[in-house]
Amino acid sequence: VGILLALAIVVTVLTVLHKSGQPAEPRYKTEPAVMGRLVVKVSATGNLQPTNKVEVGSELSGIVVEVMVDDNDRVRKGQVLARLDLSKLKDAVARSRAALAAALAQEMQARATAVGARAALERFKQAAELSGGKVPSKTEMATAEANLIRAEANLASARASITQARANLQSDETNLHKASIRSPIDGVVLSRKVEPGQTVAAAMQAPVLFVLAEDLAKMELQVDVDEADVSQIKPGQQATFTVDAWSGRQFTAVVTRVGYGSQTKDGVVSYPTVLAVSNDDLSLRPGMTATAEIVTVTRERALLVPNAALRFSPTPMATLSKPPGGGLLGKLMPRPPMMPPKLQTSTNNGAPRVWTLRDGQPVPIELQIGASNGQVTEVLSGPIQAGAALITEVAGG
Repeated sequence: VGILLALAIVVTVLTVLHKSGQPAEPRYKTEPAVMGRLVVKVSATGNLQPTNKVEVGSELSGIVVEVMVDDNDRVRKGQVLARLDLSKLKDAVARSRAALAAALAQEMQARATAVGARAALERFKQAAELSGGKVPSKTEMATAEANLIRAEANLASARASITQARANLQSDETNLHKASIRSPIDGVVLSRKVEPGQTVAAAMQAPVLFVLAEDLAKMELQVDVDEADVSQIKPGQQATFTVDAWSGRQFTAVVTRVGYGSQTKDGVVSYPTVLAVSNDDLSLRPGMTATAEIVTVTRERALLVPNAALRFSPTPMATLSKPPGGGLLGKLMPRPPMMPPKLQTSTNNGAPRVWTLRDGQPVPIELQIGASNGQVTEVLSGPIQAGAALITEVAGG
């Protein structure tokens, strides 16, 4: 009995040692390949702006005596927004009108002198014909011709003075008109930067008095697209965006322009992109910060695999080395495991792989892939169908 009991203990120990030396079968987590809709989006942030924003200034210097509009007021094209002091400008117009009247009178006098000189010359010519050239003398004839030329020159000068006087009058009247600051567009006053009594100095450039937006029902979203994503953005693509003022609400937009010029901020290169926005209810306001999602790829029926399956790289479990001896002592001696090389996740030509289970063992499948949204990737070709279980990670032994 004692011998049988000892043999049973030895067999049990050897069995336990044998099992402990065998690698545990790994267990894998899998996800299926699915047929579904793939939407790839590019995120960008920016600000809302009116489609046409105009800064209204003054070409003239002077004192603002009246301001007719305030922020948020709607204005019409040609409407007077503010007026400068008109007293000096009106005086200038009066002087120009007087100068024009004087030029007209001078022109009349010069014309009369020219008529008299021409008549005198005609009389001399008639007398010369009747007298056979005896009278008047050549000196008198030359003097009459010179008088006519001088009179005609004075007349031409008087007419030029009239043209100049009219130009001066028109310039002064234009300045008088410009002293009334008018709206160049139909729109809304975004900001008023002038007050009555303020002095406007239009020296090197026109000072900005008002900022107008043409139509807030149609706005544009100006965003910065990262250089890594700009190749995917094209005019006509649809987008959605959100603003902090309207939490939970999504607005729609359409890409209208992708800039070729780059801009660098904090070492990040981006490209300005413009999206057209409909704002019929005027809920959006200029300057709001928006986060946009631009749809770059849409596939209605695409075979999709999880990105975790493309990243998965199986490693075979360690196998036991040959025991150093065949006796009990050899069984009891510890021995290091032998680790074979890590399996590759792609072929030598760089084609991506996924792994599936066959008879409990991972088997690679080579694929040709397309667009990805960061979670799933489109399969363009490969021996795989919807529903195939793909390994995503090792669950444990």
